[in-house]
Amino acid sequence: MGLLYTILFISLVILFTVNLIWIFVNLGFWITHGIQSLLDGKNFLENIYYSTYLKWILLFDFLWLVSAFSFAIKRKNFRTDVTLDYLYVDKIDNPTMSVVIPTYNEESAISTLVSGFLNQKNVNDVIVVDNNSTDNTVEIAKKLGAKVITKNKNMGFAHSCVIGLKESLSLDGDIVVLVEGDGSYIPEDINKMIPYVDNCDMVIGTRALQILSEQNTQLSMTHIWGNYILAKLIQIKFFSLLHMGSVSLTDVGCLYRIIRKDSLKKIIDTFTDSTTQKIKPNFEFTLFMTIESLRHNLRIIEVPVSFKKRVGISKIGSEKKLKAIKIGFIFLWYILRS
Repeated sequence: MGLLYTILFISLVILFTVNLIWIFVNLGFWITHGIQSLLDGKNFLENIYYSTYLKWILLFDFLWLVSAFSFAIKRKNFRTDVTLDYLYVDKIDNPTMSVVIPTYNEESAISTLVSGFLNQKNVNDVIVVDNNSTDNTVEIAKKLGAKVITKNKNMGFAHSCVIGLKESLSLDGDIVVLVEGDGSYIPEDINKMIPYVDNCDMVIGTRALQILSEQNTQLSMTHIWGNYILAKLIQIKFFSLLHMGSVSLTDVGCLYRIIRKDSLKKIIDTFTDSTTQKIKPNFEFTLFMTIESLRHNLRIIEVPVSFKKRVGISKIGSEKKLKAIKIGFIFLWYILRS
């Protein structure tokens, strides 16, 4: 089914391009020759109607629609197990939480973030995984009471996320929080997420709502729409004909999320290559974690969160359009091949 999904997507892009080219070519021909053809007594519309190219295009369009319909029909009973895929309640009374914060030169934001989470009534521990910062990130985090894991060299964002998640499993928290260290998110938003954990395994934030975002954040129009389109491709990948998908997503790039500790144990080993013991993803960790969770039948709910301007500068240059587009294509390729 994954291969069919990939073929359908690639063929859709090709067909859309071919259809668009055919329309513009004929529109251009009409503008340059159409009126003269009418004056000469020729029927321009008949030329289009009898076009061999048009017939082939329509044939392939029809075959694609048949294939897409077959894909949808095969998904009629996808994830419709009454004991696994519908409403259930597994309430955690008085939940405790461990917060994982990957950092790299975040001294401007780390103080507000660590103290803010430690002041939340459900938070027991804050784990700061530092990627060999050259500023005072580590010293500030330790002074505020965070558990700090330092590295001798920069091993990437995903490595920090996975190290922190593994460390959280050794602590007493019922729920694990994963959040970026750049001050884009507010600690209080975990209170929006906690109630949903009674009904799912993981709650993911979405930055898509304008009224919850500060003006002129690092997310440009390209980021917003790119994230939305990729999110819907994931939704289609896990498409269920009865409910339009086993998950509803609008933002693939939001790291802010909470996950039940017992659910995290089900997927934590998938983050590491069993042969090389290397962390599999890199800066696409948010997407990787979401898809791995869906592949392991974890229940996911998306909740709007507040989104603020980043404190400091981006460490991967994602605010640059070309860089953002490159990351977007990496995300797209991973969605297609996973």
